Amino acid sequence: MKISPFAGKPPLASDLIDISKLIEAYESWPPNPELATERVHFGTSGHRGSSLDLSFNKNHILAISQAICFYRKAKNITGPLFLGLDTHALSRPAFETTLEVLVANEVTVMIAQEYEFTPTPVISHAILAYNQSRTTALADGIVITPSHNPPREGGFKYNPVHGGPAQTEITDWIQNQANAILKNNLAEVRRVPYERAKKCSSIHSYDFLNAYVRDLENIIDMRVIRDSKIKMGVDPLGGAGVHYWQPIAEFYKIDLSVLNTEVDPRFRFMTRDWDGQIRMDPSSEYAMQSLLKKSESYDISFACDTDHDRHGIVTKSSGLMPTNHYLSSAIDYLFHHRPAWSTTLKVGKTLVSTQMIDRISSRLGRLVYEVPVGFKWFVEGLLHEKLGFAGEESAGATFLRNNGKVWTTDKDGLISSLLSAEMTARLGKDPAELYRQLTESLGPVFSDRIEAPASLEQRNQLGKIVHEQIKVISVGGDHIEKILAKAPGNNAPMGGFKIETKNGWLAARPSGTEDIYKIYAESFVSRAHLSNLLEAGQKIVDDLIGGPAK
Repeated sequence: MKISPFAGKPPLASDLIDISKLIEAYESWPPNPELATERVHFGTSGHRGSSLDLSFNKNHILAISQAICFYRKAKNITGPLFLGLDTHALSRPAFETTLEVLVANEVTVMIAQEYEFTPTPVISHAILAYNQSRTTALADGIVITPSHNPPREGGFKYNPVHGGPAQTEITDWIQNQANAILKNNLAEVRRVPYERAKKCSSIHSYDFLNAYVRDLENIIDMRVIRDSKIKMGVDPLGGAGVHYWQPIAEFYKIDLSVLNTEVDPRFRFMTRDWDGQIRMDPSSEYAMQSLLKKSESYDISFACDTDHDRHGIVTKSSGLMPTNHYLSSAIDYLFHHRPAWSTTLKVGKTLVSTQMIDRISSRLGRLVYEVPVGFKWFVEGLLHEKLGFAGEESAGATFLRNNGKVWTTDKDGLISSLLSAEMTARLGKDPAELYRQLTESLGPVFSDRIEAPASLEQRNQLGKIVHEQIKVISVGGDHIEKILAKAPGNNAPMGGFKIETKNGWLAARPSGTEDIYKIYAESFVSRAHLSNLLEAGQKIVDDLIGGPAK
């Protein structure tokens, strides 16, 4: 992974997107459904792309929205649909297009007051709250967001009645219907002009913000945060939660400073990520430079990505915490400080999350539920309150309420951030100090991840690897003990591979959201051994798919 010389630095004017050109392309450039790169494709988190690449244009959103209406009818989903959007430039026009179709199909739509931005976890929270006492006429939702992806991109996610990311069988159905609609020149699409649609009686204003904010005390100990008087700083990174943090601070009377309230679809206030691109990734030290420079003034600081389903935790003792470190500290803390939780609750993790979680869970006497990457694999365990915590290495997590009941079935960056404040307030130590204590008692682990460009064909190749294709017998100087292509928790295909040895592991998988693949590794020995594992993983992937895309 070659680090750009511009990483961590503010963008130049030439790096910023031309919003008018982006929206013109969205409105006027029709995709060719005969080309794979221009069809609807649901990856790990919905359909994503850019209008400039003909992969996220009005025709795509018309087709997907109509396909969702067909799905709702087929499954007799007759309750309201909760609709949210983030602050990316393509989100607003896609929101308007979606409303045109939903209204024409006589769907009752719940949107934020004043067309306010709505974080992904808030949509999940609203769906679950609405469906809680119902067995019929259930609600579902749509979030228009490409998550932390660059400003030129748009994204579209469907959350069915369980409130979390749709499972593969659902997204495959919607994807196939949408592509058939595209091929048929949108003949099946029902729509009304936006100016008429927004005045329709089937659209209702919903107070997402207050419903969510006032419920926070049932999952986070806001009293201990308030009484401790710790100072907190938050950077919303110009995302959908930008107007949530101040009401949280005021309602709970906590010392929380919102360090950036700017909303700019070009995200000119961001520092550039490892590859020189603007990317709102709160787990990246390069993207988080602005917060890191301000964090010394606070006991704990945090940030969330553009749809606020991911978190980044900055401590006084060690700066930006690696995600695996924070997940480990959070799990250990929660299972020690949630006395109402059932003794049978499991810990949810993905195949590429740290082995430290297994060590902590073993000491806690808790079983680990290990699944492929993608939060959809945790939905049932959270919904039926079998998982106390679910998290993934890419900085997404959620957990149960204080009483052991479900909170969200999607990632929630707001509660993950506020939990770091609760930990600091209650224990007088920040999460990084807690992690150091864990390594002292359970042993160290050394983790890293690298990324490289990959074409759609290469990503598809890597995602379909079976372990028989991997011919090596050792990696990093260690004999291979196990090669996995399926997750032990649910036997679902990993969409890549994982190799385990006595002294560590490595894994590789294609990104479900960008034209890259990722190699993960963890050593139980040393950083030098970690480098050897990453190097071995790179060679294996190069042999399998022919090296990085040019």
